[in-house]
Amino acid sequence: MPKKIVGRRKALRFGILLHVRDGLKYRTTLLAALLGAGLALAVMAASQSKPQSPGSPANSASAPSAAATPPPVSATPQSAAPAPSQTQFVPRGGLNIVVLDPAHGGIDLGARGTEGIRESEVVLVFAAEVRKALEAQGFQVVMTREGNDNPSFDDRSARANAQHGAVFVTLHIASTGVAGTARVYVVPDIPPSNDTTGLIPWDRAQGPFVGLSHQLGDLVQQELEKRFKGSPTSVQVAPVRQLRTTAAPAIAVEISSVSVQERADLDRMVPGVAEAIAHGIVAFKPSYVLPVPPGTSGGTQP
Repeated sequence: MPKKIVGRRKALRFGILLHVRDGLKYRTTLLAALLGAGLALAVMAASQSKPQSPGSPANSASAPSAAATPPPVSATPQSAAPAPSQTQFVPRGGLNIVVLDPAHGGIDLGARGTEGIRESEVVLVFAAEVRKALEAQGFQVVMTREGNDNPSFDDRSARANAQHGAVFVTLHIASTGVAGTARVYVVPDIPPSNDTTGLIPWDRAQGPFVGLSHQLGDLVQQELEKRFKGSPTSVQVAPVRQLRTTAAPAIAVEISSVSVQERADLDRMVPGVAEAIAHGIVAFKPSYVLPVPPGTSGGTQP
């Protein structure tokens, strides 16, 4: 057979083999691409079908670095929650944030007593220790102030209302209270709003939470009574301004009195107050619930 013909046949066989090999390679690559695309679509579908937890970092706040920024006073919402008569309460296990409010600050010194004691300064000392005790229990703590500033009442409430899965605790030193004791307060019952929209005004935001605040207050008060003789055994009622506009379980803790003979009398109470608040909130956590507007599915764990 002529060499020229043999060479052509070899080239033809080589071309056929190359074509087959390239075809297999192409089909393998195509198959891999199709499998990869299918897997990606399955992952996307799964992620879209899984409900996002309201307590994820996108919706919650942690120690100050993850805290949601409260709206300015001018942007404070004029409605906070559905009217109690239209509200359902769904059990949730998502209590993980405590908004801690050292009262007063700035030019508002609060109560003043002997030895130059100023309420606005003393509550910062208590707040720092309470924060440590809460964080040791796994809570995220959001402070309304850490220095000598004086946020407005609405700013303090807005900081709490911006969180999801939170309780609010404001700290005070009494002006004429019984030295060496500590007392917990909640606001009086707030009548339902007559607003036909089903929303309640900003200054009645605490309305749906009064019952929960009583539960939280009783638990914290019981812990305080164990540590400070003469303290009440149950929560008391008072029109504390910070609480009325807070849409979350909210309490005020009033400590001893600025009329003590020495500042050291207050300083000795710091560890016990911190432990009592932290333990009381831990005890409240299993019963934590949130109001859910009618027509929503509710029940999602924060």
